[in-house]
Amino acid sequence: MRRIFQIILCTGFLYFFNSAAITAQSVVTDTLTVQGVCGMCEKRIEKAAFVKGVKMAEWDKNVQKLVLVYKPKKTNLETISSAVANVGHDTELAKAPQAAYDELPDCCAYRDGVKPH
Repeated sequence: MRRIFQIILCTGFLYFFNSAAITAQSVVTDTLTVQGVCGMCEKRIEKAAFVKGVKMAEWDKNVQKLVLVYKPKKTNLETISSAVANVGHDTELAKAPQAAYDELPDCCAYRDGVKPH
């Protein structure tokens, strides 16, 4: 009886540690270079990055990096990058459409510091 209890206990531990390993792999942290210049850019970039599956998005204007925590089963860097580009911000994976860039406020002109009017 004691041997059966030990087997059940060991099986339980193995199940617990295996499920913890699977859970740890279900979320990844990654970075994406995103162009912008101000606090308005920061809000817009972070909001756009929150596609389904993204748990955290924080952009640092000083280093032009967007730190992401997301579920790779639900999204990927290309999808997030596309969403950010579609609101007017170039990323390392996608260039913003000119029409989206032109919609940015003047203070957000990051390409050459001047927006066409």
